[in-house]
Amino acid sequence: MRNLGYAALAMLALAGCGDMVAQENTGGIDAIKLVNAGDDWANWITHGRTYSEQRFSPLDQVNRDTVDGLGLAWFADMDTGRGQEATPLVMDGKLYVTTAWSKVKAYDAATGEPLWEYDPEVPGETAVKACCDVVNRGLAAWGDRLFLGTLDGRLVALDRDTGAVEWEKVTVDQDQSYTITGSPRVIDGKVLIGNGGAEFGVRGYIAAYDAADGAELWRFYTVPEGDEDEDAEAPEYLKAAAATWSGDVLGGESGIGGGGTVWDSMAYDPELDLLYIGVGNGSPWNRAYRSPGADGRGEGDNLYLSSIVAIRPDTGEYVWHYQTTPGETWDYTATQHIILADIEIDGAQRQVLMQAPKNGFFYVIDRATGEFISGEAYIPQNWASGIDAEGRPIQNEEARIDVTGKPAMVMPGPLGGHNWHPMAWHPGEGLVYIPAFEAASIYAPEANWKPDRARGFNVGFDLGAGDLPPDLGIRREVYGTVKGKLLAWDPVKQEARWEVEFPGPWNGGLLATGGGLVFQGNSSSEFSAYDAANGSKLWSFAAQTGIVAPPITYTVAGEQYVAVLAGWGGAYAISADGGLVNDQGPVRNISRLLVFKLGGTGALPDMPELAQLPLDPPPSRASAAMIAEGGKHYARYCAVCHAPAAVGSTVLPDLRRSGTLSNRDAFQAVVHDGVLSQNGMASFAQSLSKEQIDAVRAYIVFRANQDKQMEAEAAQSNRVAAR
Repeated sequence: MRNLGYAALAMLALAGCGDMVAQENTGGIDAIKLVNAGDDWANWITHGRTYSEQRFSPLDQVNRDTVDGLGLAWFADMDTGRGQEATPLVMDGKLYVTTAWSKVKAYDAATGEPLWEYDPEVPGETAVKACCDVVNRGLAAWGDRLFLGTLDGRLVALDRDTGAVEWEKVTVDQDQSYTITGSPRVIDGKVLIGNGGAEFGVRGYIAAYDAADGAELWRFYTVPEGDEDEDAEAPEYLKAAAATWSGDVLGGESGIGGGGTVWDSMAYDPELDLLYIGVGNGSPWNRAYRSPGADGRGEGDNLYLSSIVAIRPDTGEYVWHYQTTPGETWDYTATQHIILADIEIDGAQRQVLMQAPKNGFFYVIDRATGEFISGEAYIPQNWASGIDAEGRPIQNEEARIDVTGKPAMVMPGPLGGHNWHPMAWHPGEGLVYIPAFEAASIYAPEANWKPDRARGFNVGFDLGAGDLPPDLGIRREVYGTVKGKLLAWDPVKQEARWEVEFPGPWNGGLLATGGGLVFQGNSSSEFSAYDAANGSKLWSFAAQTGIVAPPITYTVAGEQYVAVLAGWGGAYAISADGGLVNDQGPVRNISRLLVFKLGGTGALPDMPELAQLPLDPPPSRASAAMIAEGGKHYARYCAVCHAPAAVGSTVLPDLRRSGTLSNRDAFQAVVHDGVLSQNGMASFAQSLSKEQIDAVRAYIVFRANQDKQMEAEAAQSNRVAAR
């Protein structure tokens, strides 16, 4: 409870200084400033603005009445053409932001003048360890330092004024497929960071490091190693977790990791002194391989997968957990944004934690005890019919594909009903704003599946089972079922008060303000402001690129700014069917930091033309057997970056259009020899023989010819219809 003292000191400091909120945040960041970040209106000093991660700013200079005067103040082009997901930090009139490939840039927050930049020089081949693009979600601050987690698993301390490296620490086993894409947090001089990699077969954990020198202080594993029942020194929470797993598949060189990576969400309550972490999916997804024979209540829950866990930030001591998806088998992570708030429920004030994880239910949890308060579906879904009084989902047996062994179409799919994109809470409206979407997926258990530690997804499902056929009518029908929306969710009534529907999914994170506004970018390359009360669109800006990152707002010299990092990318942009991604028109990556103010008169350069190679493959002459084998390998090793059925979009190369298809040696040089490893295309020689790579090439050639024929037939049909 030590931080109660910090809060009390801060209150004394504020006494007689009623206009402190208008002052700039000078000096180093300490516990008092972080605990009381909500009172510092001018700056944005931690990931969600406050430890409660509400992403609400009281600033109201830009409001319902004035927002139509919002204009571009300045912009900065990024040097990375991949997904941009970072939340900037603002201190002392300076703005700090991370970009793809874990780079850091600093600017004058009022003028956009570049101050310094830092490149950790992440090896390009690290990209194949990242499930969901080479993204980074931001920095943490303590003292006069900034803290960065790099894609290759390092924690780096930078001097805030110069960008010079103060120290760096490798936080993962770099021989395994661990990555870091999330933003660190700092509590009382301890830098907290997790990692990703559950799709590939790692064991999840979060760890604390000393901000002074990077020394590891504690490590909290989220899943057992497999031998806790024989280890007298194993923590009790892991012994309890081990009882919910079955079989002998965890740990050791032949183990499959278990998953449970802590790759994004955290929140902190200083009064309760509890750190809340969101835990990810199982490794592999298919529980039949991860925990064989488990189909009962309790056994087979596989703690602490897909759970919210409360721990002590000083020691890493377990306090409580709540599992959103027992027996996780659909990639239903609970790593999505966690918001803390005090709200009135049934006439009583409750300290709650709120989350809309992938599984499609919105949860309200008592953050002191972990008690389930309520949970209702925020999107249509069919894996469960509801949540019982004990807080357990009432699961649909047909969706339990790990038990039935049969394929099933399940809603939501692996991207969830809400992914990493941050929500926002507006205390005046009593609403949580959710960047939600609807997208089902076919889950098909793969027979005789074996893990591959070197490359590719280790999920235990046939990742090609849901590939769409080369039939434009069927494709259009499927595309029409996928939706994106902005939901204004009432957590007390557990229902939507209003919603805004978008042409497609994967829309940006959110910001709510005291001006009665909600800001969000979207996949249609638009940045908009909505009325927080009713969802009416009040202002928009053509951003020239899809926006997935969340906005922030701050002031310099009393003038309010709104900033957002724009740049299309992330899991959906690279791993969804390219036709679906571009159904409303191609979304390209033009990575920029956009900053707005009232009266801003800046303008973006003219929109560049989209340069796209023609769909002109060599003839398909391979045997059906070779093409089928290539399709199997493509689904496991290639589709995660180059899209299902080789229907690529715009962020990464569309392999149907690759010049290497006409040249076996060139294709082998890329896939087998790794000549493009520094661009992110590492060698797959450890996983695929040259003969298997030939089969992959044959499959891509076959698919390219199918789609070329489909496009020709569609063009002919359009010409006939136009006559």
